[in-house]
Amino acid sequence: MKKAIVSVIGHDRPGIIAAVADVLFVSGCNIEDVSQTILQTEFAGVFIASIPDSLETGELVRRLGEKLEPMGLAALVREMDPAGIWGAPASEPFVITTLGPDRLGLVAGITELLASFGVNIASLKAVFRGGVNPRSNIMIYEVDIPSALDQNLFREALYERGRELGLEISLQHRDIFEAIHRI
Repeated sequence: MKKAIVSVIGHDRPGIIAAVADVLFVSGCNIEDVSQTILQTEFAGVFIASIPDSLETGELVRRLGEKLEPMGLAALVREMDPAGIWGAPASEPFVITTLGPDRLGLVAGITELLASFGVNIASLKAVFRGGVNPRSNIMIYEVDIPSALDQNLFREALYERGRELGLEISLQHRDIFEAIHRI
């Protein structure tokens, strides 16, 4: 078996995941991971699947297209590199939250800083509802901060970037964030 990543996008409607799962099942593929979300009215889903060595990527794309195109959806399939992960250094999971008025460059400003420190973004949820009410505009980054990184230097740079962008920023270890936000 080889692994492939299947990305599906299009206007949201009931049955999308069922349609993708059906094609993968009938094709002899095993779904290993799924992440999907609805962004405004649009579906975005990513599936990691083991696929039979005998199944060509192009054939899987054809099968997905037959099922999904009539639903107004598009699929992209790419075989994964068998070499595995990119060799990430040891890291600690953190959560960064930002609040502030909506304006151009917020995501770019924060992500550029994270990249410059070698911080990997595992998940990002950004909701912008416009206007100056900072509680209407929030970004939540789940990140992996390299263990060898000078955390004080990173924290200072992050808070300075927040001031430049007019954002309130919070940085917490994921364990603390989850404990505080547990219902």
